[in-house]
Amino acid sequence: MNSDQSIEAGPEAGAGVAGAGVGALAAGPPADDVPPPVGDVPASAEDVPPPAAPRERRVLRAVLRWTAAVAVFVAVGSATAYGITGMTRTDVPGLATEADGRWEYPELVRPPLPAGRPGPFAEGNTSGAYHADLRALVLPAPSGAKENKALRGADGWLPTEDYLAEFTGKANREALGQQLVDTGLRHIAARGWTTPDGTRTRIYLLRFGTAEAVDMGVEADAIPFVSPTYPLVGAHDSVYDESFPEAANGSGIQRTAYAEPEPYGAEQVRQAYLATGNVYAVIVQSRKGGVADVPFQQTVVLQSQLLG
Repeated sequence: MNSDQSIEAGPEAGAGVAGAGVGALAAGPPADDVPPPVGDVPASAEDVPPPAAPRERRVLRAVLRWTAAVAVFVAVGSATAYGITGMTRTDVPGLATEADGRWEYPELVRPPLPAGRPGPFAEGNTSGAYHADLRALVLPAPSGAKENKALRGADGWLPTEDYLAEFTGKANREALGQQLVDTGLRHIAARGWTTPDGTRTRIYLLRFGTAEAVDMGVEADAIPFVSPTYPLVGAHDSVYDESFPEAANGSGIQRTAYAEPEPYGAEQVRQAYLATGNVYAVIVQSRKGGVADVPFQQTVVLQSQLLG
């Protein structure tokens, strides 16, 4: 039964009771000749309910109307609450979540391992070596970005001198180049792109013979806590990036991130270094006016996940 029906039924029921009372009184003597009741009501009058006073009938109708109105409000309110909770935040006017600056990357898929070769963290892989194609482990460019095809190199392998060009000063490049020879660098896979907001990203994956060559050689020499040993081109200074959340570290990944403090030069430079197994990753982002936290951290985390 709906609310309208319950409201209409109230007055009709009250009128029926009032009609029965009026009929019963009309069959008796006039009101002035009726003596005041003494003792029990005669049995013949028990089946006839007493007539409701006009004021009581008005109160009854008002109560029924308010009860029905409350029921309607509750039903409408419940339906509205259900509709809002069933909507996404962006569907509710005034509560839309603004974009936080994340880039849209394609679906990430790890390349298959060669037959009979375990992963870098698998039992029995004592060298911590990555046997998958290193070129397929480089993070792809996000949607809308213009790729720097020069970083692909020949057959996907980047010459060492192109990687060394990221670092400032001839002496630094020579020292780092010699260190890469001494620690047994095998290949460099790289990718770079520029997004519509002007952020330039470069990712380099360097593969060595063993995990020890990375842990005790390249990483130990290149990334002290305060600032990197070999400064990047365009960065007048680099300090440890305190804004990078520690919880974002990938399993089996050693990560160190640096940011160029203000005042920037022509652009700000941010960099991160990842050490995992026999792979050493260098991620660089630069942008005029400053590199945003979210896309930088997103890029580092996704590259970590591909390697982790």
